Amino acid sequence: MAGLGSTFDPKIRKHLLRDEGEVIVDEVLHHWVVYIVPVLEALAGVLVFYLFLIAPVDLAWFPFVAAFVIWTHAAYKALDEHMDRFVITNMRVFRVRGVFAQKLATMPLGRILDITVEKSLTGRLFDYGHFVFESAAQEQGLRDIRFVGRPYDRDLTIQRVVQRAGLRGPRVIN
Repeated sequence: MAGLGSTFDPKIRKHLLRDEGEVIVDEVLHHWVVYIVPVLEALAGVLVFYLFLIAPVDLAWFPFVAAFVIWTHAAYKALDEHMDRFVITNMRVFRVRGVFAQKLATMPLGRILDITVEKSLTGRLFDYGHFVFESAAQEQGLRDIRFVGRPYDRDLTIQRVVQRAGLRGPRVIN
């Protein structure tokens, strides 16, 4: 029987090109900071539920339903963040996301022209940032990857994989 953890896992390995020798170099989950809003929302649901306990009997249903709706929304937001994965392989980068319906966006390493790492003040404090990809394609599903933990390390990982794949020659300094 599958556990709860495997039920809510985006199953990244099924998207690999195993016959071509594709392997995962890094699987990036969102930084923990993305769970702050769902946790605060769940705590607000606790406060609303307290109103259910002290409300008159004929009105008690309203805070009960409101607390349930708030908790459901908080759980969905947390699960949505958990199911959003950015993956670096030896051949490409791809992103899998979605709770009920899944969306897959992929970009071969050879199409990556530039990666910009943006770090806000809070990102610098908590070591997270956002990737902005520029590629050879006009439209792409991987332009913005937000709330990446240790973004400079992840950027270096992508650069190493691109270099090892021979997609860019060594830099010549004059």
